[in-house]
Amino acid sequence: MDREAIIAALKGVSTATITTILLKKGLRNVWMRGPRVLREGQPRLVGPAFTLRFIPAREDLATPDAWSSPRSTRAAIEDMPEGCMVVASALGIVDAGIFGDILCARMAKRGVAALITDGVVRDIAGVRATGLPVWSQGAAASPSVAGLLFEGWQQPIGCGGVAVYPDDLIVADQDGAVVVPAAHAEHVATAGLEQERLEDWIMSEVAKGAPLPGLYPPDAATRARYEARATEKK
Repeated sequence: MDREAIIAALKGVSTATITTILLKKGLRNVWMRGPRVLREGQPRLVGPAFTLRFIPAREDLATPDAWSSPRSTRAAIEDMPEGCMVVASALGIVDAGIFGDILCARMAKRGVAALITDGVVRDIAGVRATGLPVWSQGAAASPSVAGLLFEGWQQPIGCGGVAVYPDDLIVADQDGAVVVPAAHAEHVATAGLEQERLEDWIMSEVAKGAPLPGLYPPDAATRARYEARATEKK
């Protein structure tokens, strides 16, 4: 399965399902703590990670002049490819907004799929108006340099307590954002779609009044019934 097929498949797999599949592979820490979707009803999004790294502010470096540096968020935005999921490590700091409406508008214009951060944004009404999907811890009026210093992009980072590497796949929905390590992406896509089909069938059985023991998780008899039903539909 190529990368585009994997991404298309993952759009049909919930973050909840993904965490369970990766747990079975021994990966327990893939859900980012902190980022929450800003817009209700936001559809699930999937794409490769484009990482941004902030560090604690130091007064001689974290100044408005830093915004004009060749190593700035402005320069990083011009490197963002269409369809990427920008993941910004802000150390969980919630009193300094890492991006406002102008930067988010430029990201939207470049075709960035989403911004995910364990920090906050500013100019939240304007950010929403750009149409850029955002997962964050909320909003703050203060600029990023009030508490953070931008250090670089496309490096390994930690966001919401999770290790994220450039080009890992990121899936974000109403439950938050998860990282799918590149080495596990095809397995998660394949197993995830099958798990979603199974759970849809289980939900239909629950709606009919079926008790949960033996149904969820399915025992051998239940799985045989499910597989027989799946075969009949082919």
